Amino acid sequence: MIIVNLDIVLAKRKMSLTELSQKVGITMANLSILKKGKAKAIRFTTLESICKVLECQPGDILEFSSEDK
Repeated sequence: MIIVNLDIVLAKRKMSLTELSQKVGITMANLSILKKGKAKAIRFTTLESICKVLECQPGDILEFSSEDK
């Protein structure tokens, strides 16, 4: 299971989802789907853009867990 920690990284950076959406050029709806862990996939280019804006690594946003939650 992949856990999305986007909300945690945003909080650490004191950035809103709206601000991230504007800086990355992704709709609020798509970012919200990603943040809630409902996304089925993410493009590497999108992940790269998010990481650039948030100054983080992909592993800061995405985490693997073998436990069902």
